Amino acid sequence: MADCEEAGPVFANRDLAHLASALGGVSPKLCFAETFLSESIDILQRLDANEIERMAAGLNAVRQDGGRLFILGVGGSAGHAGHAVNDFRKICGFEAYAPTDNVSELTARANDEGWDTCFAGWLEGSRIRRGDGVLVFSVGGGNRDKNISVNIVKALETASKAGARIFGIVGRDGGFTRQAAETCVVIPTASPERITPHTEGLCAVVWHLLVSHPLLQRERTKWESVK
Repeated sequence: MADCEEAGPVFANRDLAHLASALGGVSPKLCFAETFLSESIDILQRLDANEIERMAAGLNAVRQDGGRLFILGVGGSAGHAGHAVNDFRKICGFEAYAPTDNVSELTARANDEGWDTCFAGWLEGSRIRRGDGVLVFSVGGGNRDKNISVNIVKALETASKAGARIFGIVGRDGGFTRQAAETCVVIPTASPERITPHTEGLCAVVWHLLVSHPLLQRERTKWESVK
């Protein structure tokens, strides 16, 4: 594969933010790395910072009220969920959990009752209640009609019925999560061919922003505390 210089003009030393605004679209002369980075910059510039601030305030209210935080995700988002549980617990002092961190229970529920209800059953078994919070990471947010991530849809219905507060960081149009959530950060689409990698990658940026937010962060992270 050609490197950036072989692919066209030398963009590699140009400020990428300027590049993104100057291009107004994807240049065929850009190498793939520059295309992906310029798309990422475009998405970051279009994120709703006010919605992120509202989410930080809502999560802070869950913690102040003694609520627990349940983080849901499927596939790559399940990996994010486990990572985020660690950060919300260790950095922010939440009592946080993810169903995908308990493989035995998750697979037992999927095997015995079905994949579509495995998250809802886990929330019921956790005695989800008013004051708790549910945070969803998802590329599409769940869609019952298209039979996509129905386990997230049913989990949010269970959470809503219990009076829990719902938050989401999702892509595309937000799906069911956006409809059910009190605050939902939607990762804009920059390229229809790369919705999933951009959504999953920038979801991590947003929740790392949240655990670093002055409203939520209680403990310094390790390298920032090293002199």
